[in-house]
Amino acid sequence: MKLITINHRFMKPLFFSILSFCLCSYAKVSPPLSNSQPNIIFVMTDDQGMGDFSCMGNQVVKTPNIDAFYKKSTRFTEYHVSPTCAPTRAALMSGGHEFRAGVTHTILERERMALDIFTMPQALKSVGYKTGIFGKWHLGDSDEYLPTHRGFDEVLIHGAGGIGQIGLGDFPPNKENIYFDNVLLHNNTIVKTKGFCTDVFFDAALAWTKQKIESKERYFTYISLNAPHAPLVAPEAYKKRFLDLGYDEGTAGRYGMIENIDDNFGRLIKKLQEWNALDNTLVIFTTDNGATHLGGTLNGKKVKHFNANLKGGKNSSYEGGNHVPFFWYWKNVLAEGRDINELTAHIDIYKTFVDLVGAKLPKKMQKLEGRSLLPLLENKSNLAWDDRMLFVHCGRWPSGKINEAKFDNFAVRTQQWRWVNTDQLYDVSIDPGEKNNVIAEHQDVVDQLKKPYDNWWSNSIPLMVNENRKKIKKQPLHTKYYEQLKAKGIPSWSPKPIK
Repeated sequence: MKLITINHRFMKPLFFSILSFCLCSYAKVSPPLSNSQPNIIFVMTDDQGMGDFSCMGNQVVKTPNIDAFYKKSTRFTEYHVSPTCAPTRAALMSGGHEFRAGVTHTILERERMALDIFTMPQALKSVGYKTGIFGKWHLGDSDEYLPTHRGFDEVLIHGAGGIGQIGLGDFPPNKENIYFDNVLLHNNTIVKTKGFCTDVFFDAALAWTKQKIESKERYFTYISLNAPHAPLVAPEAYKKRFLDLGYDEGTAGRYGMIENIDDNFGRLIKKLQEWNALDNTLVIFTTDNGATHLGGTLNGKKVKHFNANLKGGKNSSYEGGNHVPFFWYWKNVLAEGRDINELTAHIDIYKTFVDLVGAKLPKKMQKLEGRSLLPLLENKSNLAWDDRMLFVHCGRWPSGKINEAKFDNFAVRTQQWRWVNTDQLYDVSIDPGEKNNVIAEHQDVVDQLKKPYDNWWSNSIPLMVNENRKKIKKQPLHTKYYEQLKAKGIPSWSPKPIK
């Protein structure tokens, strides 16, 4: 038998080369994340669906910066929010279903988050985090509801559910300058800004974040954009490519807003790199509900816009209404390019952040209905993630019609099933586009979902504290605007320039 001799001089590098190859062949296991206290930047766009990214299959709009972020992120592929704007924000801030925070609509004062909610930013502040919001609040415009009283140290927001929604409470001047040179609320002062709204919100968020980095304070930066929510307005330079292709003005405006968001997100990541901030910063990108403007015209002919092959869009109880992207990146901590396929939701974020930072919660507060995502992020080999039920309801019923609304525009979602509007059942594990209604073959599944839904609905009704509100006669931000205009005027404001 021939003996093979090995030169031991090469054994060590050979061993580590093999080891490195083996480790790269498996998903990275993250270190324990509990109490790790990273800085957190949470970017959430408005009305941008799963199909509004080139990394998700859109062949028209270009999102190279978010695509690059997607490639290096941990991605939650089964992440669900609410079907409309204010409800998703209420769930994020409260850690529970929006109805249980009093939010059942986007208007009519039913968007006001209950005042007894101990908010997620308040939880972060309990362990010393500084908190800032830039963009859309949409959880109440009266003083006591504003983010300055709900846990945020730095505030730059518009009113109501969108810039220019004057009849619903946004600042009166924004009717004339929609999305450009807007009047906004900066902390406790109404100010006049210069430029396109998305640029302004990112500029402000970057300037404030840089200050926190320089002062070595832990921070939570919440960039909550109003774009690409209608009206579909974008800078001309961003619209031009789509108009030249032959798309209608609305499509050009919406896709232009999306590409502007992408440029600003790329600028955010680049600045964090320049500031050497990514080692201790968790960056999250997501959207608040499904897409709008799912159709348009191309050279005069009607076309359907790409929706990632999902059924429905915003304000729909189908997958396209609330199944959205959710990308997490923390340099050298979270696995890059890894998909997490377990069923997750916006109600999980609060609990996750509590565990991540070691927040100190009061003994008396709302129940946190979500789960911590840390076990999924840590990628433990023995993880047991039990199946669950997510209750989806579009709300928005006419005032006083709550009893008739129970089975109107609702869904129950599990890992495998989506039961919709009582008469539809889809096996979304093999039919994510909800094309094949299998309710006739699986009535037993509906029977298993109905009783928990009944219990959830009946237990939610007492917490819907805004249902019997009378319509307010004067919008609070209108009053605030005119009082300040008379007393001292509306000053111009811009964030501190950043290098």
